[in-house]
Amino acid sequence: MIPAISGAIGPLGSSEWSVGSVGSLGQDASTGANATGGTGSFGNQLTGAINSLDQTQVNASNTSEQLATGQISDPTQAITSVENASLAMDLASQIRTKLADAVNEVFQTQV
Repeated sequence: MIPAISGAIGPLGSSEWSVGSVGSLGQDASTGANATGGTGSFGNQLTGAINSLDQTQVNASNTSEQLATGQISDPTQAITSVENASLAMDLASQIRTKLADAVNEVFQTQV
């Protein structure tokens, strides 16, 4: 659950608004482990979502290739993974559009 933003907690620092590098996609270079555990910051959540979307796309690509080369005999497995990847990409696109609309609305708000 995301806590409500309150003026009583004081001004937010730059660390609460930074997203960080997307180049590493949340992977710890030394261990290869996912770096999204525990902190709950927006940047970590965004990185985790991008990693999940990427993994879904990779799975769809792999199962499609396996179906084409005859390594899997059940076509529903490939169809399911490709459809899951398509739905995940559609959801990510809709979320991006909603976020862009919200940012535009905030910037157009007159004080």
